[in-house]
Amino acid sequence: MINARDIREHAEIIGADGAHVGTVDRVEGNRIKLTKKDSGEGSHEGHHHFVSLGLVAEVEGGIVRLSANADAAVLFEEEENGKSVH
Repeated sequence: MINARDIREHAEIIGADGAHVGTVDRVEGNRIKLTKKDSGEGSHEGHHHFVSLGLVAEVEGGIVRLSANADAAVLFEEEENGKSVH
């Protein structure tokens, strides 16, 4: 079981495939809030996005590894207003 306290600000989040998903801003409840620089493009630009703690496989050496590949994890991201990104 992952302890949310092990997830540190500015840690890199990577998918199971090793691809970059985002950078931790902070943990809020049962979600990881990503920094705005990882917000995407177009209408998503400038909004914080979130990744569920349920997708975290492990936290090791300042890196948060997800159980899903990066492209799939992005499908689970949510914007600040709670709407799904995709």
